[in-house]
Amino acid sequence: MSPQNSQSGVISLTRAIDHYFELALYLLVLTGFATLASTGGLDQPSIVLVGVALAVRGYLLAKRRQVVISERWTTPLTVIYFVFFAADYFIFSRSFLPATVHLALFGVVVRMFSLRKERDHVTLAILAFLMVLASAVLTVDSVFLFSFAAFMLMAVATFVLMEMRRSGHAASIQARHSNDPREHRRLAFSLARVTPALMLMILVCGAAVFFVMPRMSAGYLGGYSFGTDFSSGFSDHVQLGQIGQIQQSNAVVMHIQVDGDTVGRYDLHWRGVALANFDGHAWSNSRDQFVLERRPDNSFAVPRFGNAVLTSYVTTNMVRDKVIHYRVLMEPIGTNVFFLAPWARSVKGDYRLLAADSAGAVFDFDPQRAISRYEADSDIATPSPAELRTAGQNYPPQIAATYLRLPRIDPRVQQLAFQVSASTKSNFDKAAAIENYLRTRYGYTLQLPRTMVKDPIANFLFERKQGHCEYFASSMAVMLRTLGIPSRVVNGFRTDEFNDLTGNYVVRAKDAHAWVEAYFPGYGWQTFDPTPAGGSGTPQGWGRVALYVDAMASFWRDWVVSYDSSHQYVLGQAAVSGTRGLWEGARTWARNHYESMLKWARRSQDRVEHSPGRWAIIAAGMAFGLLLLGNLARIARFLHEKWLAAYPERSPEQAAAMWYQRMARTLRRRGLEKPAAQTPQEFVKKIENGRLREPVARFTDVYESARFGNSSDDAQRLPELYEEVKLATRNR
Repeated sequence: MSPQNSQSGVISLTRAIDHYFELALYLLVLTGFATLASTGGLDQPSIVLVGVALAVRGYLLAKRRQVVISERWTTPLTVIYFVFFAADYFIFSRSFLPATVHLALFGVVVRMFSLRKERDHVTLAILAFLMVLASAVLTVDSVFLFSFAAFMLMAVATFVLMEMRRSGHAASIQARHSNDPREHRRLAFSLARVTPALMLMILVCGAAVFFVMPRMSAGYLGGYSFGTDFSSGFSDHVQLGQIGQIQQSNAVVMHIQVDGDTVGRYDLHWRGVALANFDGHAWSNSRDQFVLERRPDNSFAVPRFGNAVLTSYVTTNMVRDKVIHYRVLMEPIGTNVFFLAPWARSVKGDYRLLAADSAGAVFDFDPQRAISRYEADSDIATPSPAELRTAGQNYPPQIAATYLRLPRIDPRVQQLAFQVSASTKSNFDKAAAIENYLRTRYGYTLQLPRTMVKDPIANFLFERKQGHCEYFASSMAVMLRTLGIPSRVVNGFRTDEFNDLTGNYVVRAKDAHAWVEAYFPGYGWQTFDPTPAGGSGTPQGWGRVALYVDAMASFWRDWVVSYDSSHQYVLGQAAVSGTRGLWEGARTWARNHYESMLKWARRSQDRVEHSPGRWAIIAAGMAFGLLLLGNLARIARFLHEKWLAAYPERSPEQAAAMWYQRMARTLRRRGLEKPAAQTPQEFVKKIENGRLREPVARFTDVYESARFGNSSDDAQRLPELYEEVKLATRNR
């Protein structure tokens, strides 16, 4: 092959590697940005601007055009953005993480259009990794796993090509290579095969290290969710409308698994905070929290009514026995409230300090551990309506003083309460009548009032006549108080969405709810829900696809994000018991089937003895099949060589390599063996016999032209030249 062809081949290969590297680096940045955007924590302007820049860069790569920002513009742009970074931190984002993410995105855009040196490519790859790192902080969703796998796939390809590119540019002696574009495509296909294998090896090894290494649970504060609507909607001061803001989202908040429930038979209210004081616009509570006692089993005992004073009013009528045990996996929503079924008896989890208030709410006072996983016992038994109708009006002083207070309200509210309950006699029937009236006469909507009204309750009852659960619950609580019935509003969640794949209740942000609890002497606080019902139930048909997604997300959250030493213990126990079970199962199976296997062996022996010819043919067929199976590689190689010999022009490089191997074998049989360290031309010079050296030299020249020059004409000449070499070896 001529020096010009050789140099042309080197340039072509170098350009191909450069192009593949730039493409892989672009896809690395693209997957990093897609991972960040999928968290939902990136603002819309950033998504649009960076998305447009990536689209332009992709178009230029497809057209193989280079657009590079001048260095005299790069430095001023960077200085200007650092000034904007300060403004972003103190004025626009007002948070370090979003401002830093914006800075990284700016660096990505600028660096994409200013790639000149090797360090520019490395910097861009590091910025792509920082985007994925920011994604890990902003989300705990299982979608991150697939995004991270795609990013890792592109990272492996990028760094393999980066090393190939660096080595190629640094080499003092360039390897000869073909100009055949199909060979360059084979390079891409080879990389596409190797890269997923390397990625899977990394993931498998990383997973093994992750699950085996000892660890302590430290909770997860992802998403910087403190101070959000969740935390304000479940605090001791809740403005009317805050629960409605939470309900705008469909994000999963909790997964709840009730022991023994595999069909979703419960429809429970998951209590958060109960609020006593109403000023006409907001509900609030006094801070009367007290520390809970830890039991020997590390659970925390929850008093029935929260403190000893109120516990003294518990009568034998309140002692029920319908206790459920449940486990909760809670997302990091930024609140320190435990959501529990009424009425909680105990709470257990990896928390050092819990507290409760007189309304039965339980709080996490451990600053080192956010609420993530916990389990609890609750007594969900309730008295019958007939029992509640017998309750009198002998309210404890503390109850009456706290839960009958009212602000100045519209007189029509009390008139409506008396009108609705006029035909009833007991307090229970009055509460039930008001509950039914609100549930059937008013509409449900998540649209919040556009302007602040002077009296939200009167506006809801007499003008707007539609709202979300807070307005229904607040209106009922106020109406009950006007009738002299102690009441309060409770904020929490209610759902009947059940995932029968995991056995979990799925609680979403849209399931945030407010309801009413009314007090009945001798029976305590009882639940009333005046909001019109609208359950979701277990999805069917195509909706069941969401159940599989939720099951995957639940596993990711429980066994990856919240993975700790307790999970390791469970895995260890499962591995030991599983191994023991397999061994015992194998022994039991062998013992149970020993007699039948012995009988089968005897029957087989009898059949062979009576039909030796037929069984000899069967045995020969099986032996032939095993022989074919053991020589599949040789058979495939033989067929491939036949194809190359028949059609050398379709793959000149492979055909040339095949004929050279045949020629080398022929010479080796005549005592001339080519060392692996010798080039073909060096081997020719070592042949002492002139009559043999000449045909070998001609064969070698044509071989190199076909092998490295991709010459199909020369590849077709090789069989004829090979015969000349064979003839020369015979006449040697």
